[in-house]
Amino acid sequence: MHTISVIVPIYNAEKYLAQCIESIIHQTHRDLQILLINDGSTDSSLSIAQDFAQRDARIEIYTQSNQGQGAARNNGLQHANGEYISFVDADDFIDQDFYSHII
Repeated sequence: MHTISVIVPIYNAEKYLAQCIESIIHQTHRDLQILLINDGSTDSSLSIAQDFAQRDARIEIYTQSNQGQGAARNNGLQHANGEYISFVDADDFIDQDFYSHII
């Protein structure tokens, strides 16, 4: 079990996704489960997510047909095993100490 499950719904976010994922994987608090939920993207978002997943074992990718952000978040919740849940939008990035301060 991880301390925090971070759920990122992804839909056509290729312009911002790498920065978003980088900001999560470089957290000073390392005990994270990172759930990337591809919501039927038609751009290169899935490929970007897969590249990161190959480099970081904490990343899990789940793909669904386009059903919207709420459905993607619910999909992530089904796979989450953290003590706490966090949602980060694919076009956002967070400070490297974000989760350390929360914990």
